[in-house]
Amino acid sequence: MMKPKCKSIATVLLGFAALILFILSTVAMLAKVEPFHSHYYSFAWWSYIVFLQSLLYSKGGNSLLFDNFRVFLLLSLLSLIVWLSFEALNFRLVNWRYINIPPDTSTRWIGYVTAYSTVLPGLFSTFEVLKLFGIFEKSNLAPFPDARKLYKPFIVSGAVLIILPLAWPRFFFPAVWLAFIFLLEPMNHRFGAPSLLRDWEKGSFRNLYLLLLAGFICGALWEMWNFKAGAKWIYTIPYLGFLKVFEMPLLGFLGFPPFAVECHAIVAAFFMLTRKIRERFSPPAARAIFAIATVLTFIFCILVLSGIDRWTILSYLPPSGYDK
Repeated sequence: MMKPKCKSIATVLLGFAALILFILSTVAMLAKVEPFHSHYYSFAWWSYIVFLQSLLYSKGGNSLLFDNFRVFLLLSLLSLIVWLSFEALNFRLVNWRYINIPPDTSTRWIGYVTAYSTVLPGLFSTFEVLKLFGIFEKSNLAPFPDARKLYKPFIVSGAVLIILPLAWPRFFFPAVWLAFIFLLEPMNHRFGAPSLLRDWEKGSFRNLYLLLLAGFICGALWEMWNFKAGAKWIYTIPYLGFLKVFEMPLLGFLGFPPFAVECHAIVAAFFMLTRKIRERFSPPAARAIFAIATVLTFIFCILVLSGIDRWTILSYLPPSGYDK
């Protein structure tokens, strides 16, 4: 796909600017200069995302940031909501806590929003770059003749995988990183959304392998860029909290690949649902549904952000510590 030359040059320059920002913010973080020290995670991830999106655009790949900014913005907002859902689950699981968090509420909440909104753009930017460079191009296996046969076992498995960690979090906490795959894949397949089950029917496992690899890469970057940051998370994982790499216990890295697959299923279900609402309801009714959903989602986000402040933060910086 040919891109306008002037826009290609601009995106390349923006990519270089993102790379420079990443380098400068890393140096500033290590020197404990604010806001880079406390908010390094957000500076690093947004630099990474813009750089990859610039690379994708310049190479003719799928770059939402430059080709469809509205969808990119929606993906970022969905990223915030998705991760806040896992934060809400963590109120029960207590698998991670935050330390050295800025004491000012507005600064802290802006930090939450800018950090959590990078999760999906970071994952899918990585996925698209891997795809652009031909990773796993030849990854076909025997096709599955009829994925509809898997609907019932998938849905039952998904329900079990979400109930068990909520009922007995100490023993079954890892299951949350699998549950939504099984819950949502049948719906995505049934209603025409992008689906790994449909890929399997065609004998293609490439998207699955790319998602797993993207999840592992992003997981490594999440942990690496968290490790030296001022404001950061630490893990409180029962019985698996040994042999740490950065802050993450070694076995915990196994959760990142399926998390990427979960995110794929969630995003596919979201866009499918919004499409179905537009198709089945009149424009005024669809707008009313979206308005109600927006208000409810906003309330949910406020409640979870307040819950993070109350239950997930382990320590705050002293006011003077952040002002330096």
